[in-house]
Amino acid sequence: MKYLQTIAGLRAKSGGTSTCTYDLIKAMRGLSCNVDLMTLQADDLLGNNEWWIKALPNDSISSYGYSRNMNRFLQKSDYDLYHTNGMWMYCNHETCLVARKKDKPYVITPHGMLYTQALARSAWKKKLLLAMGGVAKDLKSATCIHVTCSTEMKFYKALGYHNPIAVIPNPVTIPHYIPNIITHGERKSIGYLGRLHPYKRPDALIKAWARLKEETVGFELLFMGKGTDEYEQYLHKLVDDLHLKNVSFLGMVTGEDKSKRLTSMRVLCVPSKTENFGMTVAEALIAQTPVICTKTAPWEELNTRHCGWWVDNDIDTLAQTIREALLLPQSEIDKMGENGKLLIETNYTDTQIALKMKQLYEWILTGGEKPEFVYE
Repeated sequence: MKYLQTIAGLRAKSGGTSTCTYDLIKAMRGLSCNVDLMTLQADDLLGNNEWWIKALPNDSISSYGYSRNMNRFLQKSDYDLYHTNGMWMYCNHETCLVARKKDKPYVITPHGMLYTQALARSAWKKKLLLAMGGVAKDLKSATCIHVTCSTEMKFYKALGYHNPIAVIPNPVTIPHYIPNIITHGERKSIGYLGRLHPYKRPDALIKAWARLKEETVGFELLFMGKGTDEYEQYLHKLVDDLHLKNVSFLGMVTGEDKSKRLTSMRVLCVPSKTENFGMTVAEALIAQTPVICTKTAPWEELNTRHCGWWVDNDIDTLAQTIREALLLPQSEIDKMGENGKLLIETNYTDTQIALKMKQLYEWILTGGEKPEFVYE
């Protein structure tokens, strides 16, 4: 069987969606699944020029991403199953359209783009595409919708569609160097990792930190990530206005340097308004760092597996939880870190997730017993 996944762009700077797609397909190919990936060429294309990445000359036109090269490739393609990543782009619609024309099954992974909050951004454009651009038909006719958590499934069902839904988390690739960089000893920093954006609420973390006042003496709050110049200026001014001296902005941190930073942190904070999966949570846990995450992300296991805190997303609760983390003995922080690493190794590794996607594809094409993670 031959499978094709598609994505509008696979740039390193694009973040989660691109990385998860690449990691999943790489892991599936490691299981001898014949999966290709179609995208457009970019200067910072993810991967190592693998032959199965069909990176077409970038002729993208407009914010919709119309591409004649993608059109030609898809029209000439001959795969048993098609799978597109994302919503709203030409690549996504054309993949679904071609699959229907060829009478082939297809899967859509929205990557959180159908959450109420996500739909509210550029709402008129998305309503127009749903009404006129064929997106509604793409969704309605999909053989299966792949979501990463039960919360995303609820949002999708609320739109009124009734396709089978596969709940398969994003894959977590464990860097080979992680065992060699785990930090032992007292950890004195609280961290934030990700894009600096209002929806991620780094400002809420700063305000919560300010409420702790002298309780943060001897500790520091570190931000890893970039945002627009305007928003970064706002955050710096907020720190100045609150007279905070132990807050630092490190900019974009990647690779082994990012992992080293994570392993040295007491906890990582994820205060977002909404998160589809929350890859930063998984990145911290694999680095044996407990996580404080708001209930807008699907990480209740932080509580049930005793590897962090899954809490309400108001500033008072955030401040109270940080206080608790600062007061815990280091031995307890270390134990929580070990629990978190075990959670990822048990349920979320790229190989485990690739096996589930392989099982989904085989069920779609050959039938048989429905996988336990598929809901109809």
